[in-house]
Amino acid sequence: MAGSVPARSADVVLFDFDYTLADSSPGILECVRFAMTRLGHDVPLDDEIRAQIGQPLQGSLARFFGADAAPSGGWRDADYVRLFVERADQVMAGRTSMLDGVPEVLATLRSAGLRLGVVSTKFRYRIEQVLGREGLRDRFDCIVGGEDVEKPKPHPQALERGLDTLGVARDRAVYVGDSLVDAEAAARAGLRFVGVLSGVTAAGAFDAHPVDALLPSVRELPALLGAAR
Repeated sequence: MAGSVPARSADVVLFDFDYTLADSSPGILECVRFAMTRLGHDVPLDDEIRAQIGQPLQGSLARFFGADAAPSGGWRDADYVRLFVERADQVMAGRTSMLDGVPEVLATLRSAGLRLGVVSTKFRYRIEQVLGREGLRDRFDCIVGGEDVEKPKPHPQALERGLDTLGVARDRAVYVGDSLVDAEAAARAGLRFVGVLSGVTAAGAFDAHPVDALLPSVRELPALLGAAR
């Protein structure tokens, strides 16, 4: 659905990162393959890996293999996280690219007086590395990453931290994301949610969640918010 968020009904836009503003799937695929191979597990199919993007690293083995189908040797979730992060520190930033139109969208929203933030399960330092490389770090007033909270999305803690950092009321902010985890986190935080279809989640999957608008990508966001030039 196209939806409609009334113009100037928001002062702050909070964004998810992966598949909302950027595509880090090449790096994530590499890191999952690296960790699984080092642990002696079967490597999941690429589509299975992509479907997990945006989920916390903790619990990845259970999500890939099923809680009742532990690979030989048992669960070694902490080892998986360690190996994933080890490889990510080497390759992730270089294999992450901003989605088409994102720099222009951010400039337009800032010009309209909106404050912007990122709330993601991805580590903040990695997000800052990519945004710094692209010359976009100064577009954002806050960045909340996975290392900044104890409870990752869909728990609302990360979004609540972003709101507190910016000193904004829930009814003056919108969260933009590509996944059901994002939609659930927004609902639990009491935020309006705008879904984008630039990830792997199909439009129909959002039907069970409160969504103010569903857009092909963030390119359409300025018009939705009444901020288009």
